[in-house]
Amino acid sequence: MRRLRTASTRRLLTIVAVLVAAVTGAGIAQAALTTGEKPAPKPLDRALFDAANAKPVEGVTARIKFSNNLLPSGSLPQGTASPVLTGATGRLWLSDDGKLRLELQSENGDAQIVADGKRYLIYDAATKTAITGKLHTADKTPQTQKQPGLSGIQAALDQLGQAWTFSGAQPSNTAGQPSYTVRIAPKDDGGLLGAAELAWDAARGVPLRAAIYAQGDANPVLELEATDVSYGEIPAAKVSTTPPAGARVTEIDPALRMDAQGKPTAVEGVEAVQRELDFPLAAPAELAGLPRRAVRLIKSGDQTGAISTYGQGLGQILVFQSKAQPGKNSALAPGGLTLPQVNIDGATGSELATALGTLLTFTREGVQYIVLGSVPPIAAENAARDLK
Repeated sequence: MRRLRTASTRRLLTIVAVLVAAVTGAGIAQAALTTGEKPAPKPLDRALFDAANAKPVEGVTARIKFSNNLLPSGSLPQGTASPVLTGATGRLWLSDDGKLRLELQSENGDAQIVADGKRYLIYDAATKTAITGKLHTADKTPQTQKQPGLSGIQAALDQLGQAWTFSGAQPSNTAGQPSYTVRIAPKDDGGLLGAAELAWDAARGVPLRAAIYAQGDANPVLELEATDVSYGEIPAAKVSTTPPAGARVTEIDPALRMDAQGKPTAVEGVEAVQRELDFPLAAPAELAGLPRRAVRLIKSGDQTGAISTYGQGLGQILVFQSKAQPGKNSALAPGGLTLPQVNIDGATGSELATALGTLLTFTREGVQYIVLGSVPPIAAENAARDLK
């Protein structure tokens, strides 16, 4: 049986995924009724080892609570905001082969995140908008999965410890299950990130809670926590990535071309990307004191654009560029979120400053720019002014 795993992502999510993969590498196991007790203390490597070797089951269904304290007071539209922005309760379905459905429920309509192993869907019922795309994964060669040994887990923790500090396996109780919680924090170059926490079922290896903290804040700014858990097969209809009827759909995929062997490859580099665009690309060698790391072609629906990265680690800055759409109001973000205005060398932009970072968007000479990073507003504004 294939094992339940979480997909790794860049930067913070890469580290969290390493821990989740170690915890859930063997799968998710049958649940038993518990009374709220905490497990016996264990070293972190032993707690991860025991969870990684738990007996697997077919899937997990959970009631969840999502909290979002990122956005400043007054920035949310009254009565119409998406539950992704306000926080909400909902349901989670996760199968043993990694298929996922996360559903947040509110009076304004549901928000959904779905992945079926081949495609993903992000849907906001408040605005009837859907974002879809392909999941690009490496070729899989069937092979016997070998569970990590105790020494291997400790070696991985030692390697993580070069850039991150982390607690031991703290005994806790989550969703009525004895659990262990680990807290990780960047040693440096963490942007505005303070720490992250991950809790898992002590006996079964099921991730039950994830939280992200900003620097200097004792309360999480983002938190996803299971409040009730059950186990069994997940119906295929629960992880369907077909957008709901009537949704305005945007397809997002990396722009690929075929190489000499007929295999798809990404379009990368300033010159290669510029040849594919019908607008001037702004990609200076340095932005707000950070060196340029990469430039890549992307597509959103029928639009072609570019993404550039500056710096490295959690403190890096991302820049998205595309041809501006006539009549588009840049002061409104998806979900109807109203953003404060900011002046970028004569161009009027919109800026969202949160505890974890800044998003800034503006239009100049027919090009739409989005600057995003775990940096304070002044750094994002300086980066925007350097885009020439």
